[in-house]
Amino acid sequence: MDVATARSHNPKRKRDSSSPPPFSIPNGNPNADDANNNGSDNFDLSLLEAVEKSQRESTIEVLDVRTLKKLVLSFERRYKENIEARLKYPDQPDRFADSEIELHQELQKLKILAGGPELYPDLVNLNTIPSILGLLSHDNTDIAIDVVQLLQDLTDEDVLEDNDEPARVLVDALVENNVLELLVQNLHRLSESDPDEMAAVYNTLATIENLIEVKPAVAELVCERTKILRWLLGKIKVREFDSNKQYASEILAILLQNSTANQKRLGQMNGVDVVLQAVAMYKSKDPKTSDEEEMVENLFDCLCCLLMPLENKEKFVKAEGVELMIIIMKQKKSAYGSAIRALDFAMTKYPPACERFVDVLGLKTAFAAFMGKIPMSKKNKKERYQEELEERIISLIASLFGGILRGSKKGKIAE
Repeated sequence: MDVATARSHNPKRKRDSSSPPPFSIPNGNPNADDANNNGSDNFDLSLLEAVEKSQRESTIEVLDVRTLKKLVLSFERRYKENIEARLKYPDQPDRFADSEIELHQELQKLKILAGGPELYPDLVNLNTIPSILGLLSHDNTDIAIDVVQLLQDLTDEDVLEDNDEPARVLVDALVENNVLELLVQNLHRLSESDPDEMAAVYNTLATIENLIEVKPAVAELVCERTKILRWLLGKIKVREFDSNKQYASEILAILLQNSTANQKRLGQMNGVDVVLQAVAMYKSKDPKTSDEEEMVENLFDCLCCLLMPLENKEKFVKAEGVELMIIIMKQKKSAYGSAIRALDFAMTKYPPACERFVDVLGLKTAFAAFMGKIPMSKKNKKERYQEELEERIISLIASLFGGILRGSKKGKIAE
């Protein structure tokens, strides 16, 4: 489930149009052409000297503990000023607008810390994490969005590579200071009709994924402490496809893949039925793009994970999941192989699913695949894909033989 291309989407904040225009070279001496036989443009040397002097004076500051302390001190000062201004003039936005702009600028400056992950333990020791996370609940959504972007930058997998210990220190501090609860609370107030807020939704999901990468226990913690599962279910139910729906399907698969607790929790939230509804949109049509195709695969990954606990297999059968998978196989669209995989998960060590499969005449469809009558497409022309599909079909047939209890049903398979 590679989302590298989707992550490249990074909408930029709208800049102030009042910024000064680029400087232009003024005309030189009006007699300069007489002094230059080539007729070339002449430059004001004093201007060039001023530019060079400015460049010499604007030296780049080294990112070290001293710089970190300066950044944190400046941020805390602007943070305090903004709180005081809002408390003093709660009904006069123009009186605290300047402090909000300055706070935004300080948050932007903190992004430089992503260039020095070895300083993360020092950042934690300066006790500024609570202040940063507190801004996720700021009345100004733009400030909360700034924090989400900052957290994504600080926890980016490329930044944390080869910095395992500093990464763990930062992530532990974030989790201890309720980053999961605050991120998900903020997620619920974001409107995807606004481009900046839509990007913030994506960045929030990316941050959660980054946290799980460093601390796998976060996958269960975020489901225990927040309503992230309910939000994700709501997102995959939407008919329209977009990058956030794709990412939501991937995050849901990540949360489910290694956690029986999360699989059962989602099952209790009617998750089996919701995921079936999401894949049903593709029972008779193919995804239009590679990103949409990846989302469909993510959804089937979610379904297969959900079918691990016994109680969810029962929900799958009651929701007519067996019938839906057979319909998808008969339609011979791109989800053909995924439907076989889901049936294999459903019927493994669960006789009721096997019996339902026989009752709804799934044998003909299954044995057509078993005899090599697999629909061909660009996707499944790959040798490895066909090998995996054959393995799934054999496993499905084995589950049928092992799961059918009544003699008459076994006779149908033997025929």
